[in-house]
Amino acid sequence: MNTTQNTPQTPREPTVWPSFQATDAPALIDFLVDTVGFLRTAVYEDGGRVAHAQLDWPEGGGVMLGSHDPDAPPEKWCQTPGTFGCYVVTDRVDELYAHLVDAGVKIFREIEDQPYGSREFAIADPEGNHWSFGTYRGEPRPATRAG
Repeated sequence: MNTTQNTPQTPREPTVWPSFQATDAPALIDFLVDTVGFLRTAVYEDGGRVAHAQLDWPEGGGVMLGSHDPDAPPEKWCQTPGTFGCYVVTDRVDELYAHLVDAGVKIFREIEDQPYGSREFAIADPEGNHWSFGTYRGEPRPATRAG
């Protein structure tokens, strides 16, 4: 069901930050920065472990990650490494695809135009997380009206 209305649109700033954990957080951070193209905005270590890292996507938004602690109780937000999935918007999808293919990154969904207007592909990072990159920016959200 399409609920888009013909009303003025409000620009969206990134306020949702996906987060995940990694078995080898420093190596995954290096892969995401050096190979994929994220920006290393902040990395805080505690006793040789990554307590918190913020990686920004140059075109907007970003992700947060840290080292997995298999002994942490569930209430400590413990997530199994390799189970994360994320969609990343890019206007450079063909360029990024070619770069990642050349870098030998595991592509598990080849680049393709989608029926909903996006051009996209998907990779797996060294820990098994899934990253989809495409041009689809989501449907515009109607502007809110003052009272």
